[in-house]
Amino acid sequence: MAELISSPSSIFAITCLFALTGSCIYLRKTRLTTQMMVYIALMLSLTIILQQLQIFHFPQGGNLTLGSMLPIMLISWRFGPSVGAMTGFLYGFMNLLQDPFILHPVQVLFDYPLPFMAIGLAGLIRHNFYLGILLGFAGRFLCHFISGIVFFASYAPEGMSPVLYSLTVNGSLMGAECLICLLLVKLLPIRRLLDSMGQER
Repeated sequence: MAELISSPSSIFAITCLFALTGSCIYLRKTRLTTQMMVYIALMLSLTIILQQLQIFHFPQGGNLTLGSMLPIMLISWRFGPSVGAMTGFLYGFMNLLQDPFILHPVQVLFDYPLPFMAIGLAGLIRHNFYLGILLGFAGRFLCHFISGIVFFASYAPEGMSPVLYSLTVNGSLMGAECLICLLLVKLLPIRRLLDSMGQER
């Protein structure tokens, strides 16, 4: 037990296992319709296209894009957080194939499926898109922040705390991406888009 506690990767592996298990149990209660699958496919395609429009790319993986998380949030607002989380899960594995940076199996989970599943949390707040975006990005930031501390500490400049390093890198990246999504929601007719997908508001 002492060895387990002294190993950060083991602790996070267990945490990740519980998170994935809980997510699978939750997602099993969701019944997918043909309409859902069509919109999921469309939004995944749009996310992948927007992911290619990179403003900045970090050498260790991760990039700043032109609002690539917004389509996943649209799915979350339209069909709920569980479907949004599932869409994020699918996109996480696609992103792993597109832009892999692998240090450890647990790091893969914290940097790919889990953070994009967390974007689905936006669907918990459907009455206020801005708060939904903040919640989704807070969940994504937490996953990357933990990964940065545990697995990317060696990339921190000499004398800098891994916590501060992870906070600086992930905070600036997630903050900028979040601001872009907030701006897009301000500019785009989001309610009209959701209404066209059959959203009842």
